[in-house]
Amino acid sequence: MIDAAPDAQVSGFGTLSGVGCGMILDADLTGTTPRLIRVDFDFMRAFVDPADRGALTTGGVHLAATPNAGGSSGLSEIFAYEELERCDGATFLKSETEIVYDTVSKKTDLEIALRGHKIGVSVTRAFTYPLGTPYTLTAATALLTKKLGDIPLSTASVSAADRWDKQFLAVQAADAQSADTFAQAWQMLSPTLQGDTLVILTTTNGADAWIYTN
Repeated sequence: MIDAAPDAQVSGFGTLSGVGCGMILDADLTGTTPRLIRVDFDFMRAFVDPADRGALTTGGVHLAATPNAGGSSGLSEIFAYEELERCDGATFLKSETEIVYDTVSKKTDLEIALRGHKIGVSVTRAFTYPLGTPYTLTAATALLTKKLGDIPLSTASVSAADRWDKQFLAVQAADAQSADTFAQAWQMLSPTLQGDTLVILTTTNGADAWIYTN
């Protein structure tokens, strides 16, 4: 079945649109068929933390207040979650540092609940410095290969208490060219590498440089 979008999208920082917003299917939560959906996220101004935390969901606030496992992806993880709750009604469960693993492993960025299923969410960004430089098919393929290769490793090591039904890959692309190139790279991948992953490819627009420079 195809699930309808939420009756009223939750408001928050930035505006979500596009055919993929609210179109995560039941089959995406448990099935074995990979799929890519596309969403747009428009920003009128930069997000300022902590001043703007009041515009976030409860899960987004928790992520903002919780250190991640390193790197510069904190804001992208927050807004990947914001999109999942506001478009599809996800509920926040755990951040990257709160998920428990049985062995030393690749880590998943966050865990959500969606329609009774636990879902791991890996987050990444598709862009090139300086911003505005064309994103290449080679770069997109390399990023996909790495991120999709890590997904089964963290799934194999996650504890029974935190075990998810499957994982999503949430990708934020700096512009339409980057998003189109990333989608092209996805279509060219082998089914083995695609696995059963739902890829949520989000083009950010407007005053969005803070996502890629934090």
